[in-house]
Amino acid sequence: MTASTTRRTTAARTRIAAVGAIAVAGALLLTACGDQTNSGSGSSETGAASSAALFDKLPKKYQDSKVIKVGTDAAYAPMEYEEGGKIVGIDPDIAAALGKELGVKFQFTSGTFDGLISSLNSGRQDVVMSAMSDTKARQDGLDDKGKKVGQGVDFVDYFTSGVSLLVKKGNPSKIESLDDLCGKKVAVQRGTIYEDTFKAQATKCKTDGKGTLTIEAFDTDAEAQTRVKSGGAVADLNDYPVAAHIAKTAGGGNDFEVAGDQTDAGPFGIAVDKDNAQLRDALKAAVDAIIKNGEYAKVLEKWDVKNSAVTEATINAGK
Repeated sequence: MTASTTRRTTAARTRIAAVGAIAVAGALLLTACGDQTNSGSGSSETGAASSAALFDKLPKKYQDSKVIKVGTDAAYAPMEYEEGGKIVGIDPDIAAALGKELGVKFQFTSGTFDGLISSLNSGRQDVVMSAMSDTKARQDGLDDKGKKVGQGVDFVDYFTSGVSLLVKKGNPSKIESLDDLCGKKVAVQRGTIYEDTFKAQATKCKTDGKGTLTIEAFDTDAEAQTRVKSGGAVADLNDYPVAAHIAKTAGGGNDFEVAGDQTDAGPFGIAVDKDNAQLRDALKAAVDAIIKNGEYAKVLEKWDVKNSAVTEATINAGK
């Protein structure tokens, strides 16, 4: 997918358990406010031995602490979500594999998605790993209006995905594409690329004279899903693996369905402060190592997202 037109980020994001309970209802209780952290967050289980293959590539700070602090929004199954007081999912499993190569523990803490980069820039977190799209705007520190709001971040790209519309089961509004949303109301998580996609579609609807597209933005995707389930909005937008998982599991598969085709594949990246190039490069080496040794493929197979695999790590490949 083209990351500038579809995915979880402020300038242009992107969640196997009972999603009906986790993503639609429980996530409201599990996600912290703003960019504050969640004291109930979990961490990936890794060894912390200095004999790890890539330990020497890390900055001394992490060699000493043997911990990399990770900001995430743990309300997005199967990418990351809370279960039994611990943050689990695709991203934590990939992080655990990375930790074995680097000899450190990735300690996940949850906050709302639109505050994650702030937590990185403030130094509260060392990286962000939250199904976050790598986009040029984020690299450059631009907001959704193109205004400079920070120095930007670097991304180590490790996953790819397209996006899909999530609608109420039975698709009562007969939504098959973004163009079918004109004159209707949609729900979306605030501060994500999906919100930007809907905004762009609203402009197109107006230009084409096809009616006003009304957008309701919420702090969490769970709230957006609830709005669609209740009939207050006709669609939510999510990464395809997430949308498909929600449709399969929420309400025993009776709450939602995926409408239309998956569109525009683009990369998810681990966000790193631009002043932390040594950590960025160590993470890239670790991603390449787990791809080579097969641990990466094991994680993707476990979560049934093999079609989202990359063949090598890249830096700032988003557009």
